[in-house]
Amino acid sequence: MNADAPLRKHNLILEDRNKLSLSGVTDVESFDDSEVSLYTSQGELVIRGKSLHVDEISLETGDLEMSGEVKSIIYGDRDRTKKPTLWKKITR
Repeated sequence: MNADAPLRKHNLILEDRNKLSLSGVTDVESFDDSEVSLYTSQGELVIRGKSLHVDEISLETGDLEMSGEVKSIIYGDRDRTKKPTLWKKITR
């Protein structure tokens, strides 16, 4: 995340373990039907599950909506500067 960028509020709402709404998303590193790896204003976040699908994402607002069977939500502290992320590759 850019040091000059304002810190976005981060919220996570999980409904019935099959609908997840996130705010404060700053970057998405990777996603497939079993894992979504992303960064929020609070750090790294990995969502694991089954039949995961990113339904909506807004880079402007930092909001992400996804569906599928959520098995785990894990916050980490991995250094994101080691390799370019998916959004960096797409938006070049």
